[in-house]
Amino acid sequence: MDIHLEPIGILRSELTHLAQAPKQGSEGAPQARLELYPWAQRALHGVHVGDRLLVLTWLHQARRDVFECHPRSDPNQPLTGVFATRSPDRPNPIGLHPVTVRALDGSTLHIGPIEAIDGTPVVDIKPVLGNEF
Repeated sequence: MDIHLEPIGILRSELTHLAQAPKQGSEGAPQARLELYPWAQRALHGVHVGDRLLVLTWLHQARRDVFECHPRSDPNQPLTGVFATRSPDRPNPIGLHPVTVRALDGSTLHIGPIEAIDGTPVVDIKPVLGNEF
């Protein structure tokens, strides 16, 4: 099976290096801009300031050959399969980021907090339903 993902936009953040990024958005991550490509702008219909969204990203600097890691990069923790962790290094490095829409400006969403670095491709956006996050 051949799977093809087409980025819908790109993330613009003050975080420019992986070492700057917190492990999770709730751990001091900044606000950022999600710049949708023009062809995807219509898909924003119904998104409003204050909405909680799940932003799915392609963690383009992640390693794809990692199957086990020490949770939270703590060597005192036992090796654990990446599917039981939030490690960015994994066979398919899809990031999942719960954010709040702070402002809308045409095809740009001001969102946050989000721990992804500048230039991260965005592959989808979904609304948070109920108390998912």
